[in-house]
Amino acid sequence: MSDAPLVQIRNLSFSRGDRVIFDGVDIDIRRGSVTAIMGPSGTGKTTLLRLIGGQLKPDNGSVLLDGEEVQHLRRGALYRLRKRMGVLFQNGALLTDMNVFDNIAFPLREHTGLSEALIRSLVLMKLEAVGLRGARDLMPSELSGGMARRVALARAIAMDPMMMMYDEPFTGQDPISMGVLVRLIRTLNDALGLTSIIVSHDIAETCAIADDVYLLSGGKVVAHGTAEALGKSDSAWAQQFLNGEADGPVAFHYPAADYAEDLLQREHNN
Repeated sequence: MSDAPLVQIRNLSFSRGDRVIFDGVDIDIRRGSVTAIMGPSGTGKTTLLRLIGGQLKPDNGSVLLDGEEVQHLRRGALYRLRKRMGVLFQNGALLTDMNVFDNIAFPLREHTGLSEALIRSLVLMKLEAVGLRGARDLMPSELSGGMARRVALARAIAMDPMMMMYDEPFTGQDPISMGVLVRLIRTLNDALGLTSIIVSHDIAETCAIADDVYLLSGGKVVAHGTAEALGKSDSAWAQQFLNGEADGPVAFHYPAADYAEDLLQREHNN
């Protein structure tokens, strides 16, 4: 196995109109690791996943995935690369008119020439991995939120991807379902030899399983390291985010004129 990171992001810049999302970002995602991408809302964490997956192209810099420069790939090559990625969306994105079994079988039927007998074995294997083999005949409307997220995870690993990307996987989950997902992500990553990227606001749960944590803010990587190292860091950014402090480098107040002057101006106008 190569020692080079599976994902190498160098000097990445990306803007939407006049708004700068990333300004010279460098990130390494180590093979076999679970890497957390965290930061305040609106810092472009989900956008980063889309840049890695080739749905968006950077304005400057590069995204190298398993030795391939994503933004320069032609459609066919990008399509082949995407088949080696699994994505767990926040809403699960299950196909509502298919039962659990057929949801997981869908990518196998679409992208392989496997027999139905082999597809059945693979589907049951993936469902067993997430503890839901007995739910194979249920429809998505019959699943709890936690079960739906686990079915979506089984579908995401159906094609045995080299990398999994999780976009807010714990949002809306009760404590039990969240705990199950946390353990599954770590267990599947190690058992299947995956590389995982997690975008999440759930600090404690994500840091408990992450090997590396990147904190983004203001278009930059403001802190990087293990969760333990960041917890002891002198970085004001890291301490504000990890401790949930209302004010700090990320200001509580949106920029505005002086409060007293603002009040006096209103009184003058009246």
